[in-house]
Amino acid sequence: MLLLIVAFGIVLLGAFAQSVSGFGFALVAVPLLATVIDPRTAVVVTALTNIWLTVVAATRDHRHVRWRMTGVLTAAALVGVPIGLLVLVTLPERLLSALIAVVVLGCVVLVWSGARLRTGAVGIGAVGVLVGVLTAATGTNGPPLVAAFHSLGYDPRTFRATLAAVFSSAGLMALAGFALAGRIDAEVLRLSLAALPAVPLGWWLGNLVFDRIAPAVFRRIVLVGLLGSAGAALAAVAA
Repeated sequence: MLLLIVAFGIVLLGAFAQSVSGFGFALVAVPLLATVIDPRTAVVVTALTNIWLTVVAATRDHRHVRWRMTGVLTAAALVGVPIGLLVLVTLPERLLSALIAVVVLGCVVLVWSGARLRTGAVGIGAVGVLVGVLTAATGTNGPPLVAAFHSLGYDPRTFRATLAAVFSSAGLMALAGFALAGRIDAEVLRLSLAALPAVPLGWWLGNLVFDRIAPAVFRRIVLVGLLGSAGAALAAVAA
């Protein structure tokens, strides 16, 4: 029972972060869940709960989505998902936890430094493949998209809506892979169902904040949230 309550709280925090910053659900939820359950289960539970949030967010803000960019990234992500699934299934748990920590820290560095990625056809294709790999392997697929969308100069609402659209398509592909690999079992479903009500609650709370923040504050919120989740990931690896 305690585990279900903890999972609910973690998903609530992840949904709040996603609502405020446009990403962050998995970056918060996966490392925190991995401190109380094994990392593979953490990745799949996060994917199952996050998909509802991203689909609803993309649908609600569809007018702000850059659909052409979403289509290109989704097509490229299809190449990366099988690679990520192989990593998830074969990598030892401790190494998988370490990989999650590295990805989270990588996102902190990218956003903190204001890094920009090449946004030509090759650059966007590489980002899409990496999104597919990270979605299936660690669930934490935000870092390359954040850097790419910052390079494109998206405003906060376009940023959030387009991220949600890409997360939705990549997440659905990853869930299909998890099902085929037999990673969606009774324990995963039990935790996901218990935590699912936290998703709309966290989104609602975050949306109250989103409409009241300036772009500079928006950036700081992203950084603070990522630093917190990176610390949790490192603690899980060191434990």
